[in-house]
Amino acid sequence: MSTEENKTLVRRFFEEFCNARQLDLEEQLFAAEHTYHDPASPWVKSGPEGMRQLIGTYQSAFPDAHWTVESQIAEGNTVATRWNARGTHRADLRGLAPTGKSAHVTGIWMHRIEGGKIAESWNQWDMLGLLQQLGVISMPR
Repeated sequence: MSTEENKTLVRRFFEEFCNARQLDLEEQLFAAEHTYHDPASPWVKSGPEGMRQLIGTYQSAFPDAHWTVESQIAEGNTVATRWNARGTHRADLRGLAPTGKSAHVTGIWMHRIEGGKIAESWNQWDMLGLLQQLGVISMPR
């Protein structure tokens, strides 16, 4: 695939899988052996089902969640995406009771593409900022 095709695949992940909530696309977008790297989410399983579980968790906790692609850079089979997400915490988030607070987070997500599917992902995002906005933790004064 070309770098433009790789970028289009990753945009489909954000637009269709995340925002349009088409979680049934996991087999189309992710390789069977997909590996997810994210220090904030060590509980995510391998494979397409792991990504369905990850995004589904945030879609459930933030029913109005929306991801925005800010920019993308692609080289070879790797796509780097600078993104942000917004939503209101209305349901349980892995044991954290709903706060009713709105949050906005930013991050960088890298995807490695093989055979027309996402084979590996690295996500670095502002989990600390999310927890601060939800009022779970505060910064020392």
